[in-house]
Amino acid sequence: MTDAAAFAPIPFIDLGAQRRRLGSAVDTAIMKVVDHGAYIMGPEVFALEKALTDFCGAKHAISCSSGTDALALILMAKGVKPGDAVLCPAFTFAATAEVVAWLGASPVFVDVHAETFNIDRASLVQGLATAKAAGLTPVGVIAVDLFGQAADYDAIEPFCAENGLWLLDDAAQSFGGTHKGRKIGTIGMATATSFFPAKPLGCYGDGGAVFTDEDGLADVIRSLRIHGQNNEDKYDNQRIGMTGRMDTMQAAVLIEKLKIFPDEIEARNAVAARYNEALAELVDVPRVADGLVSVWAQYTILLRGRDRAAFAARLKAQGIPTAIYYPRPLHQQTAYRRYPVAGNGLPVSDRLARDVISLPMHPYLDQTLQDRVIESVRAAVAA
Repeated sequence: MTDAAAFAPIPFIDLGAQRRRLGSAVDTAIMKVVDHGAYIMGPEVFALEKALTDFCGAKHAISCSSGTDALALILMAKGVKPGDAVLCPAFTFAATAEVVAWLGASPVFVDVHAETFNIDRASLVQGLATAKAAGLTPVGVIAVDLFGQAADYDAIEPFCAENGLWLLDDAAQSFGGTHKGRKIGTIGMATATSFFPAKPLGCYGDGGAVFTDEDGLADVIRSLRIHGQNNEDKYDNQRIGMTGRMDTMQAAVLIEKLKIFPDEIEARNAVAARYNEALAELVDVPRVADGLVSVWAQYTILLRGRDRAAFAARLKAQGIPTAIYYPRPLHQQTAYRRYPVAGNGLPVSDRLARDVISLPMHPYLDQTLQDRVIESVRAAVAA
Protein backbone atom coordinates (compact mmCIF):
# COMPACT_ATOMS: atom_id res chain seq x y z
CA MET A 1 0.00 0.00 0.00
CA THR A 2 1.37 3.44 -0.91
CA ASP A 3 1.72 6.15 1.71
CA ALA A 4 -1.10 8.08 0.03
CA ALA A 5 -3.40 5.05 0.09
CA ALA A 6 -2.53 4.36 3.72
CA PHE A 7 -3.92 7.75 4.79
CA ALA A 8 -6.70 8.21 2.23
CA PRO A 9 -10.01 8.85 4.02
CA ILE A 10 -12.35 5.87 4.12
CA PRO A 11 -16.16 6.22 4.21
CA PHE A 12 -17.90 6.00 7.57
CA ILE A 13 -20.81 4.37 5.72
CA ASP A 14 -20.14 3.30 2.12
CA LEU A 15 -23.40 3.64 0.21
CA GLY A 16 -21.42 3.79 -3.02
CA ALA A 17 -20.17 0.22 -2.56
CA GLN A 18 -23.73 -0.97 -2.04
CA ARG A 19 -24.85 0.85 -5.17
CA ARG A 20 -22.12 -0.84 -7.19
CA ARG A 21 -23.28 -4.23 -5.90
CA LEU A 22 -26.89 -3.55 -6.84
CA GLY A 23 -25.82 -2.47 -10.31
CA SER A 24 -28.66 -1.32 -12.52
CA ALA A 25 -31.45 -2.88 -10.45
CA VAL A 26 -32.27 0.30 -8.52
CA ASP A 27 -32.03 2.49 -11.62
CA THR A 28 -34.43 0.18 -13.42
CA ALA A 29 -36.85 0.21 -10.47
CA ILE A 30 -36.80 4.02 -10.28
CA MET A 31 -37.34 4.42 -14.02
CA LYS A 32 -40.29 2.06 -13.83
CA VAL A 33 -41.92 4.48 -11.38
CA VAL A 34 -41.00 7.44 -13.57
CA ASP A 35 -42.66 5.73 -16.52
CA HIS A 36 -45.88 4.61 -14.85
CA GLY A 37 -46.32 7.95 -13.08
CA ALA A 38 -47.94 6.76 -9.83
CA TYR A 39 -45.52 8.74 -7.70
CA ILE A 40 -47.68 8.69 -4.57
CA MET A 41 -49.13 5.41 -3.24
CA GLY A 42 -48.11 3.58 -6.40
CA PRO A 43 -47.96 -0.22 -6.69
CA GLU A 44 -44.41 -0.41 -5.33
CA VAL A 45 -45.61 0.96 -1.98
CA PHE A 46 -47.94 -1.99 -1.49
CA ALA A 47 -45.36 -4.44 -2.86
CA LEU A 48 -42.84 -3.14 -0.32
CA GLU A 49 -45.30 -3.48 2.54
CA LYS A 50 -45.92 -7.10 1.56
CA ALA A 51 -42.17 -7.77 1.32
CA LEU A 52 -41.60 -6.23 4.75
CA THR A 53 -44.25 -8.40 6.40
CA ASP A 54 -42.77 -11.47 4.71
CA PHE A 55 -39.32 -10.49 5.98
CA CYS A 56 -40.12 -9.87 9.64
CA GLY A 57 -43.36 -11.80 10.23
CA ALA A 58 -45.53 -8.90 11.40
CA LYS A 59 -49.15 -9.04 10.27
CA HIS A 60 -49.17 -5.42 9.09
CA ALA A 61 -46.43 -3.21 7.64
CA ILE A 62 -47.49 0.38 6.99
CA SER A 63 -44.94 2.45 5.10
CA CYS A 64 -44.63 6.13 5.89
CA SER A 65 -42.55 9.23 5.33
CA SER A 66 -39.92 8.84 8.07
CA GLY A 67 -39.04 7.01 11.25
CA THR A 68 -40.15 10.01 13.25
CA ASP A 69 -43.55 9.99 11.57
CA ALA A 70 -43.78 6.25 12.21
CA LEU A 71 -43.46 6.93 15.95
CA ALA A 72 -45.91 9.83 15.75
CA LEU A 73 -48.52 7.82 13.88
CA ILE A 74 -48.47 5.13 16.56
CA LEU A 75 -48.82 7.62 19.41
CA MET A 76 -51.61 9.45 17.59
CA ALA A 77 -53.42 6.17 17.03
CA LYS A 78 -53.09 5.35 20.74
CA GLY A 79 -54.62 8.70 21.66
CA VAL A 80 -51.63 10.04 23.61
CA LYS A 81 -52.61 13.44 25.04
CA PRO A 82 -51.66 16.17 27.53
CA GLY A 83 -51.29 14.79 31.04
CA ASP A 84 -50.00 11.44 29.80
CA ALA A 85 -46.47 10.24 30.51
CA VAL A 86 -44.40 8.01 28.24
CA LEU A 87 -41.22 6.46 29.63
CA CYS A 88 -38.26 6.53 27.24
CA PRO A 89 -34.47 6.42 27.44
CA ALA A 90 -32.46 9.65 27.59
CA PHE A 91 -29.57 8.14 25.62
CA THR A 92 -31.12 8.18 22.16
CA PHE A 93 -31.88 10.47 19.25
CA ALA A 94 -34.33 13.31 19.89
CA ALA A 95 -37.12 11.83 17.73
CA THR A 96 -37.98 9.29 20.45
CA ALA A 97 -39.08 12.00 22.88
CA GLU A 98 -40.00 14.61 20.29
CA VAL A 99 -43.12 12.78 19.16
CA VAL A 100 -44.37 12.52 22.76
CA ALA A 101 -43.96 16.26 23.23
CA TRP A 102 -45.69 16.98 19.88
CA LEU A 103 -48.89 15.58 21.36
CA GLY A 104 -48.64 17.59 24.56
CA ALA A 105 -47.69 14.56 26.65
CA SER A 106 -44.59 14.30 28.82
CA PRO A 107 -41.58 12.12 28.08
CA VAL A 108 -40.13 10.77 31.33
CA PHE A 109 -36.45 10.01 30.87
CA VAL A 110 -34.95 6.80 32.19
CA ASP A 111 -31.43 5.42 32.25
CA VAL A 112 -29.77 2.67 30.21
CA HIS A 113 -27.35 -0.22 30.67
CA ALA A 114 -23.72 0.68 30.00
CA GLU A 115 -23.10 -2.65 28.24
CA THR A 116 -25.97 -2.50 25.72
CA PHE A 117 -26.93 1.21 25.69
CA ASN A 118 -30.58 0.14 26.10
CA ILE A 119 -33.23 0.75 28.77
CA ASP A 120 -32.55 -0.40 32.33
CA ARG A 121 -35.63 -1.94 33.97
CA ALA A 122 -34.61 -0.61 37.38
CA SER A 123 -34.73 2.91 35.98
CA LEU A 124 -38.15 2.19 34.44
CA VAL A 125 -39.42 1.45 37.95
CA GLN A 126 -38.03 4.78 39.14
CA GLY A 127 -39.44 6.56 36.11
CA LEU A 128 -42.92 5.22 36.76
CA ALA A 129 -42.80 6.50 40.33
CA THR A 130 -41.48 9.86 39.12
CA ALA A 131 -44.32 10.21 36.60
CA LYS A 132 -46.97 9.45 39.20
CA ALA A 133 -45.42 11.83 41.72
CA ALA A 134 -45.57 14.58 39.08
CA GLY A 135 -49.32 14.01 38.69
CA LEU A 136 -48.99 12.47 35.23
CA THR A 137 -50.77 9.38 33.90
CA PRO A 138 -48.23 6.80 32.69
CA VAL A 139 -49.54 5.15 29.51
CA GLY A 140 -46.61 3.49 27.79
CA VAL A 141 -42.94 2.79 27.24
CA ILE A 142 -40.88 3.53 24.13
CA ALA A 143 -37.99 1.09 24.17
CA VAL A 144 -35.16 2.00 21.81
CA ASP A 145 -33.03 -0.72 20.21
CA LEU A 146 -29.95 1.48 20.11
CA PHE A 147 -27.18 0.91 17.57
CA GLY A 148 -28.90 -2.19 16.17
CA GLN A 149 -29.38 -4.41 19.23
CA ALA A 150 -32.82 -5.19 20.67
CA ALA A 151 -33.55 -3.91 24.15
CA ASP A 152 -33.97 -6.31 27.10
CA TYR A 153 -37.55 -7.30 26.33
CA ASP A 154 -37.41 -10.18 28.82
CA ALA A 155 -37.41 -7.47 31.49
CA ILE A 156 -39.36 -4.71 29.74
CA GLU A 157 -42.40 -6.72 28.61
CA PRO A 158 -43.30 -8.00 32.12
CA PHE A 159 -42.81 -4.49 33.53
CA CYS A 160 -45.29 -3.10 31.00
CA ALA A 161 -47.78 -5.91 31.60
CA GLU A 162 -47.60 -5.52 35.38
CA ASN A 163 -48.26 -1.79 35.17
CA GLY A 164 -50.85 -1.65 32.39
CA LEU A 165 -48.56 0.12 29.94
CA TRP A 166 -48.33 -0.39 26.20
CA LEU A 167 -44.91 -1.07 24.65
CA LEU A 168 -43.66 0.63 21.50
CA ASP A 169 -40.41 -0.62 19.96
CA ASP A 170 -38.37 2.23 18.49
CA ALA A 171 -36.45 0.15 15.97
CA ALA A 172 -35.10 3.03 13.90
CA GLN A 173 -31.66 1.41 14.10
CA SER A 174 -32.51 -2.26 14.55
CA PHE A 175 -34.84 -3.49 11.81
CA GLY A 176 -33.49 -6.83 10.61
CA GLY A 177 -32.34 -7.90 14.06
CA THR A 178 -33.81 -10.56 16.33
CA HIS A 179 -34.52 -11.03 20.02
CA LYS A 180 -34.31 -14.70 21.04
CA GLY A 181 -35.96 -15.96 17.87
CA ARG A 182 -38.42 -13.07 17.52
CA LYS A 183 -37.75 -10.71 14.66
CA ILE A 184 -37.77 -6.97 15.19
CA GLY A 185 -41.18 -5.78 14.05
CA THR A 186 -43.10 -8.33 16.10
CA ILE A 187 -42.39 -7.08 19.65
CA GLY A 188 -44.80 -4.91 21.63
CA MET A 189 -48.09 -3.46 20.42
CA ALA A 190 -46.25 -1.79 17.53
CA THR A 191 -42.79 -1.15 16.10
CA ALA A 192 -41.48 1.93 14.30
CA THR A 193 -38.47 1.91 12.02
CA SER A 194 -36.58 4.36 9.83
CA PHE A 195 -35.28 3.97 6.29
CA PHE A 196 -33.07 7.07 6.41
CA PRO A 197 -30.20 6.47 3.95
CA ALA A 198 -27.61 5.79 6.67
CA LYS A 199 -29.72 3.11 8.37
CA PRO A 200 -28.90 -0.59 7.80
CA LEU A 201 -31.87 -0.72 5.41
CA GLY A 202 -32.08 2.74 3.91
CA CYS A 203 -33.74 4.38 0.93
CA TYR A 204 -32.55 7.33 -1.17
CA GLY A 205 -34.40 9.91 0.91
CA ASP A 206 -36.65 9.82 3.95
CA GLY A 207 -38.84 6.84 4.73
CA GLY A 208 -40.12 4.70 7.57
CA ALA A 209 -42.60 2.02 8.53
CA VAL A 210 -44.93 0.89 11.30
CA PHE A 211 -45.36 -2.81 12.14
CA THR A 212 -48.16 -4.27 14.22
CA ASP A 213 -50.25 -7.40 14.59
CA GLU A 214 -53.31 -5.42 15.76
CA ASP A 215 -55.86 -5.02 12.95
CA GLY A 216 -57.67 -2.08 14.49
CA LEU A 217 -54.47 -0.17 15.21
CA ALA A 218 -53.26 -0.76 11.66
CA ASP A 219 -56.51 0.59 10.21
CA VAL A 220 -56.28 3.78 12.27
CA ILE A 221 -52.61 4.32 11.32
CA ARG A 222 -53.39 3.89 7.60
CA SER A 223 -56.06 6.55 7.99
CA LEU A 224 -53.86 8.94 9.96
CA ARG A 225 -50.96 8.82 7.48
CA ILE A 226 -53.24 10.31 4.78
CA HIS A 227 -54.92 13.21 6.60
CA GLY A 228 -57.13 10.95 8.73
CA GLN A 229 -59.20 9.97 5.75
CA ASN A 230 -61.83 7.28 5.66
CA ASN A 231 -60.06 4.29 4.14
CA GLU A 232 -63.16 3.72 2.00
CA ASP A 233 -63.88 7.37 1.11
CA LYS A 234 -60.89 9.71 1.04
CA TYR A 235 -63.06 12.84 1.21
CA ASP A 236 -64.66 11.78 4.48
CA ASN A 237 -61.89 12.61 6.92
CA GLN A 238 -62.66 10.77 10.13
CA ARG A 239 -59.64 11.91 12.13
CA ILE A 240 -57.12 14.73 12.35
CA GLY A 241 -54.19 13.16 10.54
CA MET A 242 -51.01 14.10 8.72
CA THR A 243 -49.25 13.76 5.36
CA GLY A 244 -47.21 10.70 6.26
CA ARG A 245 -46.96 8.71 3.04
CA MET A 246 -43.80 7.16 1.63
CA ASP A 247 -43.30 8.16 -2.00
CA THR A 248 -43.31 5.40 -4.58
CA MET A 249 -39.69 5.87 -5.69
CA GLN A 250 -38.41 5.26 -2.17
CA ALA A 251 -40.48 2.09 -2.00
CA ALA A 252 -38.97 0.92 -5.29
CA VAL A 253 -35.45 1.48 -3.95
CA LEU A 254 -36.21 -0.41 -0.73
CA ILE A 255 -37.64 -3.41 -2.58
CA GLU A 256 -34.27 -3.89 -4.30
CA LYS A 257 -32.24 -3.26 -1.15
CA LEU A 258 -34.33 -5.68 0.89
CA LYS A 259 -33.27 -8.50 -1.46
CA ILE A 260 -29.62 -8.22 -0.32
CA PHE A 261 -30.35 -7.16 3.28
CA PRO A 262 -29.80 -10.61 4.88
CA ASP A 263 -26.33 -10.83 3.30
CA GLU A 264 -25.53 -7.34 4.53
CA ILE A 265 -26.59 -8.17 8.10
CA GLU A 266 -24.27 -11.18 8.06
CA ALA A 267 -21.42 -9.01 6.78
CA ARG A 268 -22.00 -6.38 9.47
CA ASN A 269 -21.81 -9.04 12.15
CA ALA A 270 -18.55 -10.35 10.71
CA VAL A 271 -17.02 -6.87 10.84
CA ALA A 272 -18.21 -6.34 14.42
CA ALA A 273 -16.82 -9.72 15.53
CA ARG A 274 -13.41 -8.90 14.06
CA TYR A 275 -13.38 -5.45 15.65
CA ASN A 276 -14.31 -6.93 19.02
CA GLU A 277 -11.58 -9.55 18.89
CA ALA A 278 -8.92 -7.00 18.00
CA LEU A 279 -9.96 -4.12 20.26
CA ALA A 280 -11.35 -5.69 23.44
CA GLU A 281 -8.12 -5.20 25.41
CA LEU A 282 -7.82 -1.55 24.42
CA VAL A 283 -11.32 -0.10 24.83
CA ASP A 284 -14.74 -1.20 26.04
CA VAL A 285 -16.25 -2.88 22.99
CA PRO A 286 -20.01 -3.37 22.43
CA ARG A 287 -21.42 -6.74 23.40
CA VAL A 288 -24.56 -8.40 22.08
CA ALA A 289 -26.65 -10.23 24.67
CA ASP A 290 -27.09 -13.98 24.33
CA GLY A 291 -29.77 -14.99 21.84
CA LEU A 292 -29.85 -11.63 20.06
CA VAL A 293 -28.76 -10.67 16.56
CA SER A 294 -27.76 -7.04 16.04
CA VAL A 295 -27.74 -5.27 12.69
CA TRP A 296 -24.92 -3.00 13.88
CA ALA A 297 -26.29 0.34 12.79
CA GLN A 298 -23.27 1.72 14.62
CA TYR A 299 -20.16 0.19 16.14
CA THR A 300 -19.68 2.19 19.33
CA ILE A 301 -16.84 1.89 21.83
CA LEU A 302 -16.12 3.49 25.21
CA LEU A 303 -12.71 5.07 25.69
CA ARG A 304 -12.27 4.33 29.40
CA GLY A 305 -11.83 8.00 30.27
CA ARG A 306 -9.37 8.91 27.50
CA ASP A 307 -9.48 12.30 25.77
CA ARG A 308 -12.14 11.67 23.10
CA ALA A 309 -11.34 14.73 21.00
CA ALA A 310 -7.65 13.82 20.85
CA PHE A 311 -8.50 10.21 20.00
CA ALA A 312 -10.78 11.30 17.15
CA ALA A 313 -8.15 13.71 15.85
CA ARG A 314 -5.52 10.96 15.73
CA LEU A 315 -7.85 8.69 13.77
CA LYS A 316 -8.80 11.51 11.39
CA ALA A 317 -5.11 12.07 10.64
CA GLN A 318 -4.98 8.43 9.55
CA GLY A 319 -8.02 8.83 7.29
CA ILE A 320 -10.38 7.11 9.75
CA PRO A 321 -13.66 8.96 10.37
CA THR A 322 -15.51 8.75 13.68
CA ALA A 323 -18.85 9.97 14.99
CA ILE A 324 -20.37 10.55 18.42
CA TYR A 325 -23.82 9.12 19.10
CA TYR A 326 -24.73 10.94 21.34
CA PRO A 327 -22.70 13.79 22.86
CA ARG A 328 -25.59 15.04 24.98
CA PRO A 329 -28.39 12.87 26.44
CA LEU A 330 -31.91 14.18 25.97
CA HIS A 331 -32.46 15.29 29.54
CA GLN A 332 -29.53 17.70 29.16
CA GLN A 333 -30.74 19.23 25.89
CA THR A 334 -32.37 22.64 25.90
CA ALA A 335 -35.74 21.54 24.54
CA TYR A 336 -36.13 18.65 27.00
CA ARG A 337 -34.70 19.92 30.29
CA ARG A 338 -38.13 20.67 31.71
CA TYR A 339 -39.34 17.07 31.48
CA PRO A 340 -39.11 14.60 34.39
CA VAL A 341 -36.06 12.42 34.98
CA ALA A 342 -36.26 9.07 36.73
CA GLY A 343 -35.00 8.94 40.30
CA ASN A 344 -32.15 11.27 41.20
CA GLY A 345 -30.54 11.40 37.78
CA LEU A 346 -29.28 9.28 34.90
CA PRO A 347 -25.61 8.62 35.64
CA VAL A 348 -25.06 5.95 32.98
CA SER A 349 -26.48 8.12 30.20
CA ASP A 350 -24.33 11.02 31.40
CA ARG A 351 -21.18 8.87 31.40
CA LEU A 352 -21.87 7.32 28.00
CA ALA A 353 -22.32 10.75 26.46
CA ARG A 354 -18.81 11.65 27.65
CA ASP A 355 -17.07 8.44 26.59
CA VAL A 356 -18.69 6.92 23.49
CA ILE A 357 -17.30 7.15 19.96
CA SER A 358 -18.31 5.21 16.86
CA LEU A 359 -16.02 3.67 14.25
CA PRO A 360 -16.72 2.97 10.57
CA MET A 361 -19.32 0.21 10.16
CA HIS A 362 -20.95 -1.06 6.97
CA PRO A 363 -21.24 -4.36 5.07
CA TYR A 364 -18.56 -3.45 2.52
CA LEU A 365 -15.74 -2.82 4.98
CA ASP A 366 -13.23 -5.40 3.73
CA GLN A 367 -10.46 -6.83 5.90
CA THR A 368 -7.86 -4.43 4.53
CA LEU A 369 -9.97 -1.47 5.62
CA GLN A 370 -10.83 -3.15 8.91
CA ASP A 371 -7.11 -3.55 9.58
CA ARG A 372 -6.57 0.15 8.94
CA VAL A 373 -9.24 1.01 11.48
CA ILE A 374 -7.89 -1.46 14.04
CA GLU A 375 -4.28 -0.34 13.70
CA SER A 376 -5.30 3.32 13.89
CA VAL A 377 -7.26 2.69 17.09
CA ARG A 378 -4.29 0.86 18.59
CA ALA A 379 -1.97 3.73 17.72
CA ALA A 380 -4.40 6.34 19.02
CA VAL A 381 -4.81 4.52 22.34
CA ALA A 382 -1.06 4.12 22.74
CA ALA A 383 -0.27 7.78 21.94
